[in-house]
Amino acid sequence: MDKIVNDFSIRVATVNGTGSQSSNNILFKTLFRMGIGACGKNMFPSNIQGLPTWFQIRVSPEGYQALRENDDIAILMNAQTAHQDIESMRAGTTILYNSDVIKFEDKDIKDGMFMYALPVETLSRKISNPKLMRLLKNLFYVGAVAVLYGLDLETLEGVIRDTFKSKQKAIDANLEALHIGIDYAKENFEKKDSYWFEKANCSENKIIMEGNSAAALGALYGGCTVLAWYPITPSSSLAEALIAYAKKYRVDANGKMNFADVQAEDELSSAGMVLGAGWAGARSMTTTSGPGISLMSEFIGLAYYAEIPSVFIDVQRVGPSTGLPTRTQQCDIMLCATASHGDTKHILLLPSNIQECVDLAAESFNLAERFQTPVFVITDLDLGMNNWVADDIQYKAPKYDRGKVLSKDDLDKNSDWGRYLDKDGDGICYRTLPGTNHPKAAYFTRGSGHDEYARYSESPHAYTRNVDRLNRKFQTARKAVPKPILRGEASAKFGVIAYGTTDHAMQETLDRLQDKNVKYLRLLSYPFGQEVHDFVKSCDRVVVVEQNRDAQMRQLLELDIRGQQDKMHSILYYGGFSISPDFIERELKEKFLN
Repeated sequence: MDKIVNDFSIRVATVNGTGSQSSNNILFKTLFRMGIGACGKNMFPSNIQGLPTWFQIRVSPEGYQALRENDDIAILMNAQTAHQDIESMRAGTTILYNSDVIKFEDKDIKDGMFMYALPVETLSRKISNPKLMRLLKNLFYVGAVAVLYGLDLETLEGVIRDTFKSKQKAIDANLEALHIGIDYAKENFEKKDSYWFEKANCSENKIIMEGNSAAALGALYGGCTVLAWYPITPSSSLAEALIAYAKKYRVDANGKMNFADVQAEDELSSAGMVLGAGWAGARSMTTTSGPGISLMSEFIGLAYYAEIPSVFIDVQRVGPSTGLPTRTQQCDIMLCATASHGDTKHILLLPSNIQECVDLAAESFNLAERFQTPVFVITDLDLGMNNWVADDIQYKAPKYDRGKVLSKDDLDKNSDWGRYLDKDGDGICYRTLPGTNHPKAAYFTRGSGHDEYARYSESPHAYTRNVDRLNRKFQTARKAVPKPILRGEASAKFGVIAYGTTDHAMQETLDRLQDKNVKYLRLLSYPFGQEVHDFVKSCDRVVVVEQNRDAQMRQLLELDIRGQQDKMHSILYYGGFSISPDFIERELKEKFLN
């Protein structure tokens, strides 16, 4: 049987709260340190412990960061889901299972399945500290994988030591459990399948990082000094990472923090704090998910209408309502684009990878101040909470654009200043900051009608002038937001559009197709610039690939690029897991490229 090296997928099925996350991360980081191109995604339940959880690892010579639809190896440690798991596997899949709690009948085993029985409960009695049995026994399958598939033992042990650092008792306990699994596999398993790990060089100049940590770093680079937030999955770790960064880097020479973080009593109050800080001149933000955006919508409307710089980072999960809190989707696009009642349009930034989480989070503060408006950075649970193998982050010295802010000297020279007066024709007005020492600096405004001088007004003429100017400002933003990225020949007549984490599966799909008649545009922002309009108009057919039921991005494109609706189509996946290249390739071939 020919060896299959570094090109297969593994699914690990365990129980949440049993230490499986630690074991899975040890396995994943070992592959990374061996230079193997790896992608790992955690699919966990929304309770604390006791429910099923899965971890999938895909290795490939190219280092693709998207999962395949089917797994080649299944590690089944959870009796609750074992029969469902094996039923979902293809014929020929390798099965490593906890034979003490899982009993398979002949009818459960498909043709060509290789079975490795690991008596986990029996082996756990060999652990020196009985109190740690439940948390350490998952390392048995890591040891078995090391033997069966050729993990470098020195590298594996090094990952364990680095994971627990100075906690020598934890290091010793984990190494003991690992070697119990290794010894059993050496003595009892005969290699049956053809899968192998071998050292490679895919990890050179790469890092492992979560998108939430990257976005937090970007917010720090972008000059954020105020964070107001309320915990919600999957965005909480972003706030926690930003606070940790601030404690290290937002401290003056006297040890005093130059950063404020407030865990508010709810999402609405956190949004109010962001607006208060933004109005006062601080670069302020909150991080949340779809339910939080829904609750914040009243203040988002105020920020839009009163024109207050503010940043909202939305780490999307599955809705509506509570939905699936620990699953991923791209389902908040329309919500964020038009958040609040009335006629509103908001700037959206759409990172796809770790570097873009840094760059776009940083840029969001410039755009918020330049356009004096809420700006949304939209990621998702997949990008935010999973570990990604990425190029090392490129630090770019920040350039702060504070927009049209009038100083005392500016006001001395300006005989006619109105807070909502459009003097340049771009829809963007001039503003002052509290504390500016000039009698003209102060103004009063509210979320109700006002004229160009911030005076309360219910005049229909003043109102229409104001909202028309806000729309004009939005049109100006088309030229300022990040431009989309094109792959393929500009002359091709079949176009594909995607954004966010869908890009990883899309890139692999294009590598497989190698079709010069297909071109691909990845969106980085909304409103859409001229490049997006030109792309759609240049195609005979355009397919928008996204992860939601209602084709939300396609709807925005159709509203924005009039007269092109008939040529636009969708490929949609919204099951809560990350979209796969297998799914996209199949949909393209069956529906559009046949």
